[in-house]
This record gives sequence, C-alpha cells and structure tokens, in this order.
Amino acid sequence: MPASPHFQAVLFDLDGTLLDTLTDLAESMNAALASLGLPGHPRQAYRYFVGDGMETLARRVLPATRRDEETLARCLAAMREEYGRRWSEQTRPYPGIPDLLDRLAGLGLRLAILSNKPDEFTRRMVNHFLPGWPWSEVRGQRPGTPRKPAPDGALAIAQSLSLPPARFFYLGDTNTDMQTAIASGMYPLGALWGFRTASELLAAGGRELLQHPRELLSLLHAD
Repeated sequence: MPASPHFQAVLFDLDGTLLDTLTDLAESMNAALASLGLPGHPRQAYRYFVGDGMETLARRVLPATRRDEETLARCLAAMREEYGRRWSEQTRPYPGIPDLLDRLAGLGLRLAILSNKPDEFTRRMVNHFLPGWPWSEVRGQRPGTPRKPAPDGALAIAQSLSLPPARFFYLGDTNTDMQTAIASGMYPLGALWGFRTASELLAAGGRELLQHPRELLSLLHAD
C-alpha cells in the first residue's frame, strides 16, 4: 500500500458505490419489458445486469431469441421513459457515504465521479442526491468516449484535475470498475456494499476491499 501522501483524489463509480439505485433500475426495466410483452427478472438478478451501460443492460435482460436490433431499440426507448419517471423513487446514498464525502472534502482531497450512465442523467442524479460536495468532475457516458472498462473517461478526469492517475483512489463495486482503475493506472478499491461479490472484485484486480465507506479513511493514514 503506497503511503497516504501519494493520494490526492478519489474517483467514484456511481451506481452501487455512492448510490443504491438497484430497485429503481430493476422496476424500470421490468416495466419496460412488460410493455413489450416480455417477462421481467427478480430484483437481485439486476446486480449482474447493470454496470456496463444501458444498451448492455437491455441486451442482458432480453430473451436470447429477442435480441434483434428492433427489439433492442424498443426496449431501450421504453427503459429510458420508465427510468425517467422512477429514477428517484427509492434511490438513496448508501449509509456512510455522506460522512465519507464530508471527511474527504475536509482533508482536501479532490472528488470526482465516472459512470456508464448517460452523461446528462449522471449529472442530474448527482445534483439531486449528492449536491452538497465539491465535485471536481462528474462524468457519465459521452458520445465519442468508450465506456468503462476502457480507461478513457478516467484518464480524461485525471487530466482535467491536473493530477497523475497514480494519485487517485478508484472506488467501485464491479469487475468493470476494477478493470478501469487498473487500465488507467489508478488504485482499485472494491465497495462490498454494492452490487457484486468480493471474489469478483479480487479476481478483477481489486487491491483493497472495503466493508464500509469509512474504511477508505484508514487507507489515507497508512504508512
């Protein structure tokens, strides 16, 4: 573990790391599927469906025989409409996240967010649920930038903050996040309160696994 002075910023994933969005995502997509006359899925199944962008989510939830481009487009359109109505119904910051952000900001660390959600929607959710912190950068999926696990978005944030990637903790809850951190040269931390398992995070290269957000603070004091 590098000494704490090396770290000057924390880059967070959004869904499953800062915000518990699972119920709103599951209910929105199940409603979208029902509108197409297709079966939905249990809430817990969405832990493995989400995380790689909305188009990938749609491909994963559709029956294998219904993944043609027309059905995919209809499913995406229905999901965007349903989620546009439901996104704030049950979503909340995870316990301990507000205190962690307060502490990190008080210590002078730079805070940023990178999500595979569409950029406009990412910003809307951060403004609604996490408005009280000094975010240096909030970035969702943008046209022309490959989505995670490609390192492009993370590297763009590092450049925007004028910091080397090695000065960042990267905190996320999926293998996609761990792969993004490694590809961009950031220090990968796994959030065990999120959507995936410890074994997945470790297999994908997670260096430290956190049971609770406060545990990140102890890493800043490691020698």
